Amino acid sequence: MKVRFLAASAAIALTLSTLAACSQPTNTPTTTPPAPPTSASSSTPANDKPYAGTTLTYWATNQGSSLDDDKNILGPELAKFTAQTGINVTLEVIPWSDMTNNTLQAAISGQGPDVVNIGNTNATTLNATGAFMPFDAAALAAIGGKEKFIPAAWETAGPPGKDPTSVPLYSQVYGLFYNKALFAEANLKPPTTWEELIAAAHKLTDPAKGTWGMVLPGGTVNVSMHLPYIFTNQNGGSPFLADGKPDVNNQAEIDAVMRYVGLMATEKVVNPSAAQYTNGVQATDEFATGKIGMYMNQTGNVSALLQKGMDPSKYGVVPIPAPANAVNKTVGSFIAGTNISIFNFTKNKDAALELVKFMTSPEEQLILNKAYRMISPVQGVPADAFSEWPELAQIWPQILQNNAIPMALVSTVSAYQNAVGGGVVQLFAQAATGKPVTEADVKAMLDQAQATMVATG
Repeated sequence: MKVRFLAASAAIALTLSTLAACSQPTNTPTTTPPAPPTSASSSTPANDKPYAGTTLTYWATNQGSSLDDDKNILGPELAKFTAQTGINVTLEVIPWSDMTNNTLQAAISGQGPDVVNIGNTNATTLNATGAFMPFDAAALAAIGGKEKFIPAAWETAGPPGKDPTSVPLYSQVYGLFYNKALFAEANLKPPTTWEELIAAAHKLTDPAKGTWGMVLPGGTVNVSMHLPYIFTNQNGGSPFLADGKPDVNNQAEIDAVMRYVGLMATEKVVNPSAAQYTNGVQATDEFATGKIGMYMNQTGNVSALLQKGMDPSKYGVVPIPAPANAVNKTVGSFIAGTNISIFNFTKNKDAALELVKFMTSPEEQLILNKAYRMISPVQGVPADAFSEWPELAQIWPQILQNNAIPMALVSTVSAYQNAVGGGVVQLFAQAATGKPVTEADVKAMLDQAQATMVATG
């Protein structure tokens, strides 16, 4: 069993080397030392604090504007957890750029934290390492049960019929951000079909004035997989067969990539310089200038825009529209966000379950998702993150529940991200030079991606 585990981990390492998750990296890890022992933790634990004196290590992904921002948000909450349970927590905030490789190294070595956050798009891939504790019936009961989670968010926990190895912590979805002032000046309404989106983008594009209909992070591998994945599903297709084997060079995927890259290559409603945007921050900065009509991004972009001085009153959000003749017209996003897992090698399983229970409790979900301006995956937790802006408070939960689908629940989804996302980045680079991007170019890229995924297993 151990040999199989290491072999699987090594194979997955090859597919994760360039993996990015739902947030953007900025800095280096920040560590919060464990709280000093309380009177309860320095003596025989009381009945209501059976794990007092235990110390857990928790790796949290960078959800805030910086690693220090996360420390400031999580520190007081973990101190509250320690006061309630007597369990001390050593917090390390890890950039997304390091999290997957760090997690994989911990999985292979058997040395690392007790509890860890993971991007939910990678949950099935990381589950294949065998390094995480399954949330069986007893473990789920210990954290409050499966029923506490919104069904759409729960789907990210893992393939149906198997005990999940992660549970939802923060949820995000994609939406189409549009500049209200530019739309009003052009007498435009928020698009409800892809054709309306393209027409609006053309009307708003004026390179001489520095205005463009759309901005996108063309040099970013994860987004360059995310959006074609959404479009492929709108087209009625999937990059995977029913048995989980890759099928990325099908016509639905070809059309999806053509539609996405075509925003720059064919429609020319995106500034070619966007091909150099290697993270979402750069595209967000450009949208915040007020000269961009539309931007497809996730829920967390609200906080990023606020930091750039763009109040939500200046833009609206609608589901990413599908073509008028789309097979699945309601699809507008996949269910993005962050899950939380427990490593199998922890010596403090029960205490770790206490931490997961605390982090996913309605009370903490309200506090944390408001601080990070995300959507809680827990039933009954209001969207207080957007309470100042009723439009956003209504649209984000609507997209999560009505327009979002899970990312493919297969272990090779990370290989798909690298192969197809990396290929789309190259096509944007080609488009930026003014060279046409043809369907033959897209098919050749997807054929290569298919061969790579088959070869890596």
